[in-house]
Amino acid sequence: MKEILDFLKKNGEKLDSEIAEAMGMTLANTRNQLAELSAKGEIMVCHSTRFDAKGKKIEGIKCRLAGFIPPAAPGRKSKSQLKLS
Repeated sequence: MKEILDFLKKNGEKLDSEIAEAMGMTLANTRNQLAELSAKGEIMVCHSTRFDAKGKKIEGIKCRLAGFIPPAAPGRKSKSQLKLS
């Protein structure tokens, strides 16, 4: 499960199928581990339905780390963002 947490921290929000493929695990095993991590409150999950360009329905579970805020992207910031800092 530590590997999944490290993967999500490095790559951000991903679908369960993307995690399974990257980790070299079965989808069923990945979903079991994601359910455990979600129960512990270490990740946030939501059920997602997407449609590809051909209209094919893709259902999965989106996952991201709970309470993790990625660093700001480099580059210029708008004036409204600068006033908030």
